[in-house]
Amino acid sequence: MSKKVVIVGGHGNVSLRLTRLLTPKHTVTSIIRDPAHASDIAAASASPLVLSIEESTPADFAKVFTGQDVVYWSAGAGGKGGEARTKAVDYEGAVKVFDAIEAVEGPKPRLILVSAVDVRDPTKPPPPHYNDADIAMSERMRKVIPAYMHWKYEADKNLAQRTAFKWTILRPGGLTNEPGTGKAAVGRTHITTPISRDDVAKALALLLDREDAANLAIDIVGGDAPLEEALDAAIKKGETDFLY
Repeated sequence: MSKKVVIVGGHGNVSLRLTRLLTPKHTVTSIIRDPAHASDIAAASASPLVLSIEESTPADFAKVFTGQDVVYWSAGAGGKGGEARTKAVDYEGAVKVFDAIEAVEGPKPRLILVSAVDVRDPTKPPPPHYNDADIAMSERMRKVIPAYMHWKYEADKNLAQRTAFKWTILRPGGLTNEPGTGKAAVGRTHITTPISRDDVAKALALLLDREDAANLAIDIVGGDAPLEEALDAAIKKGETDFLY
């Protein structure tokens, strides 16, 4: 069944791939910051909407979300502008979208949020399934992009406490631009294997129809299992990969 979809952060590498997967069957509105990106959105058969995550209000977003079936959050500061902008986009912008969905009158859209593996409370022990390589990767990333890891965690923690709408968090590992393989490791897995942006976009597209993934945070990295089967198994297992 055709759905009405909004993608927040629509010009990102994963978002554009996702858009091209969705538009043959679904109606997609893609929120962008830069009007110059509108042509790329239109070329992917979606409708561009210029709306600043930093400057707009929850009420502005609520108007866009009203009548929609699913909202994807795939936005981020991308390391530009220092910690202040990372906080403004990756945390405050995300919370603004959460508040906007709650403010929608009538049926509220589901939220599918793109986060990252190992976004968690660093003061707690690592997940028990981590091996030495996973722990080393975790420690390295927290030194390289500490602000990103911190504010993504705060946003995810905020979302995990929401009950007014259904949400799912997808937590991909390191991203590559290699062609997708259609395969992955999904769920409580090791975090050191990168994954193609093509495959992340495919997983996001599959989640569109998976209302049974509500309230789950799902890790996904490169692997050998057919992506659709691996995602289905993780959802049916019902274990969240987010420790908060």
